[in-house]
Amino acid sequence: MDPASSVILLVADGARVDTLRAALAGGALPALARLADEGGYHTITTVFPSVTGPAYVPFLMGHFPGAAGMPGLRWYDRSREHCGAPAHARSYVGWEMGQVDRDLTPAMPTLFELAPSSLGALSVITRGLPKAQRVEGGVRFAARAAWTHLRGDVRGWLAIDRDVGDQIVRRVREERPALTFAAFTGVDKTSHAAGHGAPIVLDALRIVDDVVARLRADAEARGTWERTHLWIVSDHGHSPVTQHDDLADVMRGLGLRVLAHPRVLTRAPQVAVMVSGNAMAHIYLGLSSRTPLGWDALKNHMTGAMTNDGIAKTLLARPSVDLMILPNGANDTSARGACEIHTRDRGSAVLMWRGDSFTYDPMHGDPLGLGTLRDVSADEMYRLSLDTDYPDAPVQLAALCSAPRTGDIIVSAARGWDYRARYEPIPHASSHGALHREHMLVPFLTNHPVQHTPRRTIDVMPSAAALLGCRAHGAVGDVFTDSPIVRGTP
Repeated sequence: MDPASSVILLVADGARVDTLRAALAGGALPALARLADEGGYHTITTVFPSVTGPAYVPFLMGHFPGAAGMPGLRWYDRSREHCGAPAHARSYVGWEMGQVDRDLTPAMPTLFELAPSSLGALSVITRGLPKAQRVEGGVRFAARAAWTHLRGDVRGWLAIDRDVGDQIVRRVREERPALTFAAFTGVDKTSHAAGHGAPIVLDALRIVDDVVARLRADAEARGTWERTHLWIVSDHGHSPVTQHDDLADVMRGLGLRVLAHPRVLTRAPQVAVMVSGNAMAHIYLGLSSRTPLGWDALKNHMTGAMTNDGIAKTLLARPSVDLMILPNGANDTSARGACEIHTRDRGSAVLMWRGDSFTYDPMHGDPLGLGTLRDVSADEMYRLSLDTDYPDAPVQLAALCSAPRTGDIIVSAARGWDYRARYEPIPHASSHGALHREHMLVPFLTNHPVQHTPRRTIDVMPSAAALLGCRAHGAVGDVFTDSPIVRGTP
């Protein structure tokens, strides 16, 4: 029996706004082009860090990833309560991906837990999704994916996407779930290997287009198309990489004992370097502390008490570092939060926030190019920053710096750089994870016209929940929307 309203959310993992728009204009993706013409093609912001895993949190939970307990693709567990000894660190690359559900904040429900019935494929988050409803479940698929990853087999990922697409189409036709969530990783894998503009990326997008065409044909044949909400979104963009800077080696060069994946069995580590994307990283100092250090303690590291040159000074001297962010370590949401934003040659600024009020105060220079902004709302900050090099950056930084698992220093890479060259099966010609607009702006296609203009990927989940007849709640400080973005929401 068909549900009163159904939502099909397909993630074209890693698709850039301009790459997809050019493919639509060139006639290569007819099903997606028809969707955009009849519904809408929107440009929205993803989350920081702009990387698969954390960037799926808004789709399925409606919150920023740090608030939900997933500050990055890798993070260090100061509390010693979640990640076991001796490393006390997490990496969702490999077998620890199975720890995602238990690491996420239990108080924040997933869309799978709220929907009356669900089907999922290649979702990093599966809490509330029965195993029988996971398209790619099973040991055989896990082995296939692992072997494809380890060999760096890009074409193999496209074959996986095709198989997943076939199963999604068949099972939606037969089971008619209220919610379908499926990720297609081919765009990301091919972009890493060949760059976002390579012909093979278009091959990956054509797979998504074919799935959309078949899902639509089935819904129209059943007479349910008007009640079907078919959305296409990306979790992050991409930008070319020509140089790699291994931050773990940089810290080792200062004479420090460093914990960094995959070399996590380090005796008495002094610094943990946790890279995501690979264009951002959390750096944790004073690893014996169970709580973030904050500014006062960081000053000791910055002035050279730990090393002659100082960690922060060393980082800012690296051409790979675009932004260095120093959270203040405050995790009390009722208090005023703050962080410092430093650059090598564009000055520094202080960002402060409380609830839905944000103040950006340049100290000298203007690292985000915003000028002085005082007591600005999240939506107004979005509008003012959208056309800069760092769209939505103040709100994104406030969300990440408020998270308990965030590092003592956050770095966002300069263009053309990332922070991890070794251990990657696919040598990266393109990367993501940073606050640059190429990483942060993503496409969002809807098959029906929207009711309110979508701004962020966190707008997607509450709208889907409303369409499915359930309601999710979020805090204003998490910039959660209670306004549905789609036409016909109950």
